[in-house]
Amino acid sequence: MRALRAVAAAAGCVLLIALGGEALAGQDPIRTVAMPWAAPGPDLPLGADALGRDVLARVLAGGRELTLVALAAAAAACALGVAGGLWAGWSRSRAVRVLAALSDLLLVLPLLLVAMLAVVVLPGPPAVIAGTVLGGTPLTLRVVADATAQTRHAGYVEVALSRGERGLSVLCREVLPAHAGLIGADLGQRMVLAVQLTAALNVLGFGSPPPAPDWAAMLRENLPGIGLNPAALLAPAVALALLAGTVAGLSHVLAGRS
Repeated sequence: MRALRAVAAAAGCVLLIALGGEALAGQDPIRTVAMPWAAPGPDLPLGADALGRDVLARVLAGGRELTLVALAAAAAACALGVAGGLWAGWSRSRAVRVLAALSDLLLVLPLLLVAMLAVVVLPGPPAVIAGTVLGGTPLTLRVVADATAQTRHAGYVEVALSRGERGLSVLCREVLPAHAGLIGADLGQRMVLAVQLTAALNVLGFGSPPPAPDWAAMLRENLPGIGLNPAALLAPAVALALLAGTVAGLSHVLAGRS
């Protein structure tokens, strides 16, 4: 329990900073305040970027949209996967076999390629959500379906059925709460997947249009100046790693307790 609280607190702090860090920025993240790639100093703790903007201010403001898109994508993929997994694990119909075959087909598709095809017809955030749903939902479905199939004949489920409860009621009131830890862990994994996908698309130029601050876009913008101000590149990279790492750590702890 202590480990869970510690990891959850760390993940919560990183998420709060990612979502509300702009309020902590001392400078306007889009205003030029120094020479391009100026070194860190008293007024610029992380120096300046390719256009002379405050790197610290841009890092603090650059995680909001990325995090919101990743959260929305992870929630959509997890919700669809849980619903499909509960049905697949409970039912034995032919439709379930069709669903399993479709799930297997989606798993073999390269996720980044699917997202890049989606971005042709959709803006960046919807493309990330579509890619995460197509790539993550089948994994969630399999995990939840296996867990549901194992608990279908559990004592508490049979007692509920013997009381005359319908299958849907049993799934919602008995089976779903029993999978809470498993679903929480899976949601964390989908979140990490969505962060990676969002970052990849943003690095390729499909994210927020300039001059809006964005961690992934900062990697692309500041790579040429790594020899002049390494902090301009390292700071957003560390921010992305902390976001994905703390969420992955929380998912791992929850998986161990499920």
